[in-house]
Amino acid sequence: MAPGVELGFAAAVGPAEAWRLRSAYFPSKVGGRPAWLGEAGLPGPAALRCGRCRQPCALLLQLYAPLRDRPDAFHRTLFVFACRGGACYRLPGPQGPLCVFRNQLPRRNGIYPEEPPPEEPPPELAAAGPPRRLRCGAALCRICGCLGPHACGRCRRVGYCGPEHQALDWRRGHRRSCEQHAASGDGSADAIPEHNEFLFPEYEILIEPEEPEFLADSTVNPDDEQGAIETSKDLKEQEEFHVTSSTDEETLEAMAKHETEDDKIFQMFKERIAVEPEQIIRYCREGEGPIWVSGENTPEEKDIPNCLCGARRIFEFQIMPQLLNHLQVDSLGESIDWGTLVVYTCANNCGEENEYMEEFIWKQDFSAGSVCLPSGYEAKSSK
Repeated sequence: MAPGVELGFAAAVGPAEAWRLRSAYFPSKVGGRPAWLGEAGLPGPAALRCGRCRQPCALLLQLYAPLRDRPDAFHRTLFVFACRGGACYRLPGPQGPLCVFRNQLPRRNGIYPEEPPPEEPPPELAAAGPPRRLRCGAALCRICGCLGPHACGRCRRVGYCGPEHQALDWRRGHRRSCEQHAASGDGSADAIPEHNEFLFPEYEILIEPEEPEFLADSTVNPDDEQGAIETSKDLKEQEEFHVTSSTDEETLEAMAKHETEDDKIFQMFKERIAVEPEQIIRYCREGEGPIWVSGENTPEEKDIPNCLCGARRIFEFQIMPQLLNHLQVDSLGESIDWGTLVVYTCANNCGEENEYMEEFIWKQDFSAGSVCLPSGYEAKSSK
């Protein structure tokens, strides 16, 4: 990725262009099945279950983010998985219904050629559906595309990550096609549909640099934001020592404190994204930090655990609320929701034997008073 802030936008991809979202093309994308990068040490079914309801998580998005100064990370992708149950998003904070994994490969590896992939797909890839197996032979779940160590008990040709997805696939018709395959030996029963109701809708993520004139014209910058937070904290401390006998004055001061500390931060968030209201990703590893939607529930350094290698984790990118408009998750009951999702990764970018390393994600919600996003902040199919 380039220096400075980069923005990601969701772009619709038709069936004739679906090949661009396969592993060989190192895609950044929303939804669908994972386009796995490496084939060693994939997260297993247990690692991809929701931390609250324990149901399987679906791929929310993956972001191709190579580090050009690291030969061991010439190819590098971050995978974010999310629970499909709206009730699991009630609480803010770390992990919960979300998890994120990082994988990387050197330029010379046993999977991909050293040269960039061709601009036109090979005929066999253009016509191919989702893979049933990795090149190494490991089976993938027919529903979610994650590791599928459990085989269909009848045909033994289809893999699943667990009983939930086997039951879903049988309801979707595999039981009937499985019987037909057993009777005729016809391999058409192995064909995997591109989409199903478990997967999030699939989009390509287009990456563009944040326009530099924004920083020159805008009244908001990281120093201002930090200053606003520090100022609000100073006001809060002053108010804690201010004693008044008037209940009305105390009420007014409480209202002013809330406006100063929370509404001001949300206003800065709105101003910062107003230039590109369709952005779904903000990426800036080792640069400026995330932009928060609220003064509430922002993590302190102690809240972000170090990597298993011992190195601290640093901000890499955040997922914006605009993505929700592309996911078709609104419901009459509880829906998947967030203000922003912030991903922190190992500062040393460790990765022994090119396995998938779990990283850290923090969910921040909008405060009760934050209800108005910038004009034009509406769902779009492409940038």
